[in-house]
Amino acid sequence: MIRNPVNWFEIAVADIERAKRFYEAVFALTLTNMPSPEGGDYWTFPMCDTLMGAGGALTTMEGMKPGPGGTLIYFACDDCAVEQARVEPAGGKVLQPKMKIGEYGYIAVCMDSEGNPIGLYSQS
Repeated sequence: MIRNPVNWFEIAVADIERAKRFYEAVFALTLTNMPSPEGGDYWTFPMCDTLMGAGGALTTMEGMKPGPGGTLIYFACDDCAVEQARVEPAGGKVLQPKMKIGEYGYIAVCMDSEGNPIGLYSQS
């Protein structure tokens, strides 16, 4: 079976309440608490197994630290300028405003409230 390469993601955070407020505000969604057998807080993004894309969560799991320089996750958007506009009011920072990436669409790169870089992607 051929699959897309990403099927789950976890974003390490230092302050779960601050991170939840940031992601819920930027993406206009509600995260759901999921008990974690490893301990720590674990809050999942809304997901549907029948749709394309990966599910994921925010976590305060032992041994995972937030910060730049590692993984960059791109979130799908209808128009990434909309979510980009919500980043700074939610406590983050826009690192690269919306820009065209040739025939592939548009991206913006931001920093979340915990210091993690995140990408925003849209086709228009």
